[in-house]
Amino acid sequence: MAAQSTSTTDHAFRTERDSIGEMQIPADAYWGIHTARAVHNFAISRRPISVYPDLIVAYAQVKQAAARANLELGDLDPVRADLIDRACQDIIEHKLHDQFVVGVIQGGAGTSTNMNVNEVIANRALELAGRPFGDYAYISVNDHVNRSQSTNDTYPTAVKLGLVGATERLISEFTLLQDAFRQKGVEFKNVLKVGRTQLQDAVPMTLGQEFHGFATTIGEDISRLRDVLPLLLELNLGATAIGTGITADPNYGPAVIRHLREITAHDELRIAHDLIEATSDTGVFMSLSSVMKRTAMKLSKICNDLRLLSSGPQAGFGEINLPPVQAGSSIMPGKVNPVIPEAVNQVAYVIAGTDVTVAMASESGQLQLNAFEPVMMHSLMQNSLWLRRAARTLRVNCVDGITANEERLARMVSTSVGVVTALTPFIGYAESAKLAKDALASQRPIAELVVERGLLTHEQVAAILVPTQLSGAQPATGTINLLPAATVASMESELDRADEREGQ
Repeated sequence: MAAQSTSTTDHAFRTERDSIGEMQIPADAYWGIHTARAVHNFAISRRPISVYPDLIVAYAQVKQAAARANLELGDLDPVRADLIDRACQDIIEHKLHDQFVVGVIQGGAGTSTNMNVNEVIANRALELAGRPFGDYAYISVNDHVNRSQSTNDTYPTAVKLGLVGATERLISEFTLLQDAFRQKGVEFKNVLKVGRTQLQDAVPMTLGQEFHGFATTIGEDISRLRDVLPLLLELNLGATAIGTGITADPNYGPAVIRHLREITAHDELRIAHDLIEATSDTGVFMSLSSVMKRTAMKLSKICNDLRLLSSGPQAGFGEINLPPVQAGSSIMPGKVNPVIPEAVNQVAYVIAGTDVTVAMASESGQLQLNAFEPVMMHSLMQNSLWLRRAARTLRVNCVDGITANEERLARMVSTSVGVVTALTPFIGYAESAKLAKDALASQRPIAELVVERGLLTHEQVAAILVPTQLSGAQPATGTINLLPAATVASMESELDRADEREGQ
């Protein structure tokens, strides 16, 4: 039975009824009895769906597209269609988001979220019509707002659309981080250092090459994130309950997807060719989760390297200095720890764990529906948000302020046996190996021993051990394309606005 309401005498509450019974709802609440039951039933995470504004906006866009399609097909009258459309637009413009109060973790495959959205839209539409909240005989939550729809097609559609926006902002933040590493690659392009394999001295390289490598790693993950975006644009909208399209006009699917393209400006939106399969399949969520995990793990590896390279200052590598952002110890005066990379490491660990959550939830679907999409939504939305903020924290509070200990680096290169590899083509592997062993035992530079033993002249050694030669034939940082300052400022401004909306 559709929810109905009557007003109480004190006007502080309204009474709404459903098939289970009746409840008192705050008179000024845009949500109704279905939402109230869900809030009571799922007081688990204490995190309302409003913490993910991308989801709320996307759901309103889906409802707006549905209203327009139903109007077009004659399944919704012009007056109600207009009121619902306007109510949806308010939500799209980030109004009323505090009314989305059901928890992110919920049973029912997202039905509580769908009904929360339906009720807020219905009551806002009633308000626009000058009618009291809860007057569902005039605008019904089920018969008008939810017409031609099911949770089982609208919820995954809204989740996918929300994740598109969240992933696009994640890509933007990683693009800025990539640029920050590139900037450091240019700054350190002539700073020679000892490369290491398995934590042992290897051959020389430049610090610029190392940081450019970090930038390239970030770029690869940006590409993988972009690869997932088209998969999120395949929808099962119009499938309704299990993919058969029951209760919807046969022309509803093409109509609603056309309107949704116009509303979202995503021209690539398309209906899955097999709606039965698409309604039960959650493979795209596993794909996105996997890419996010890959991105997080590779970023964590970079943070491991930054912590190692900055270790010391006296008894560690001491090659670079991370910005001192806070005191590091409550007992050891003057100690400064690499807290920013450590924090990013921990975000990566969370993302690795939630990737398992998404995989288990996806596998647990049964027959024509997966009931566990809410935890997948929560995991992916949280991962996108945390990973994006971790990237910004790393960039602003760490990477931008990194400096090099150039004298220490030069000293380590001059005393490292790794330079002997450059001499191998001229004196042979066996002689080079002996030189390396003797230099290590005597703590004398390789160059001195080579000349002393008459293997090469001083001039020959100097020509071979030129820093630019030691770091390889390729330019120290390759071809660098840095972002214009105006582009960086514009991207940062847009991301700041997103942070304000999310407010977490």
